[in-house]
Amino acid sequence: MSIHTPKIEKKVTLTTIAKMKGVEAITMVTAYDALFAQLFDGEVEMILVGDSLNMSFLGKEDTLSATMDQMIYHTQAVCNGAKSALIVLDMPFGSYTSPELAVKNATRCYQETNAQAVKIEGGKERAHIVEVLTQNSIAVLGHIGLMPQFLRSDGGYKIRGKDAEDIASLVEDAIALEKAGVFAIVVEGVKKEAAKAITDAVSIPTIGIGAGNVTDGQVLVWSDMFGFFEAFKPKFVKQYMDGAKQIRQGLENYRNDVKSREFPSEETTY
Repeated sequence: MSIHTPKIEKKVTLTTIAKMKGVEAITMVTAYDALFAQLFDGEVEMILVGDSLNMSFLGKEDTLSATMDQMIYHTQAVCNGAKSALIVLDMPFGSYTSPELAVKNATRCYQETNAQAVKIEGGKERAHIVEVLTQNSIAVLGHIGLMPQFLRSDGGYKIRGKDAEDIASLVEDAIALEKAGVFAIVVEGVKKEAAKAITDAVSIPTIGIGAGNVTDGQVLVWSDMFGFFEAFKPKFVKQYMDGAKQIRQGLENYRNDVKSREFPSEETTY
């Protein structure tokens, strides 16, 4: 049974998200420009300016080619379009290989955009980097489980949490990140049992993607959920509209109208 939820009028803050743990499910989507950010604003609590933009819109095979300059540019655009959502910049591959580099690039994010946080992939092995960022007043969204930036080193996309040992390792990752100061954790591509163990182990919200409905919230890439990205459909994606089909139908109608000279009509002529 679906329910109708009112639009989000007040500015969503880190405190807002923290208070939603175990109370109300958090909604998060990606956005890369002002137009779509404006459409999504007021409908979701969080917007992630994801490095997935290079797959969805640049036609790359993975996320690894995204640069800090690209992320800054797209985050500026999203911040111009969204006023109530909490906006997170996805730190691209290679931008946080050391605490010093992480602080330098995350500081750029805060100075050049209005994003309220950055996202970093990695568990206990990245906790020291998260800690330095949070000590420098930079809010961090963690990311564990299946991590796209680890694609090549991991030998492809692999579902995590298939056995007790891996679940225990993921829980350790989550606890280490919480201690380091993250305000929430994205949990991607893990078995439902693992997602529940992670969510129960920490006092901060977890946001799932391909992790079942036991996390404190969900995130999806907008072009996946609205049926615009046709290269493949991940198992965890629910398509809420067939965007590609509707765009093609609209273009066909436009082309036919132009060819038949029905457009522009008198109504659309000065």
